[in-house]
Amino acid sequence: QVQLVESGGGLVQAGGSLRLSCAASGSIFSINAMGWYRQAPGNQRELVATITGGSVTNYADSVKGRFTISRDNAKNTVYLQMNSLKPEDTAVYYCNAVGVRGAYNWYRPVVWGQGTQVTVSS
Repeated sequence: QVQLVESGGGLVQAGGSLRLSCAASGSIFSINAMGWYRQAPGNQRELVATITGGSVTNYADSVKGRFTISRDNAKNTVYLQMNSLKPEDTAVYYCNAVGVRGAYNWYRPVVWGQGTQVTVSS
């Protein structure tokens, strides 16, 4: 009933930029919060940034000042602008949606995307 599809990952040199997008599809009435997480090999999945429906944002300390999360509520899409990328930003980036309410009275507490690879070379 709801699917998250990420795009925009790839290979970039240190200091470069990438923009990730995540679109939620389905008969969606509302989404409470959306966010980005990442998982590097051998590490646990960690929070990168989140944004509420009212555009209140939260960032991991490691990305503050470099990454910007934004959201288009009309398109049920969340973006992550990543600047000044570092090799330690290399990971699979996952999008999630929290509190997804459907147009036909269904509800999903959390939905995850399939992930997109970001690789930063030194």
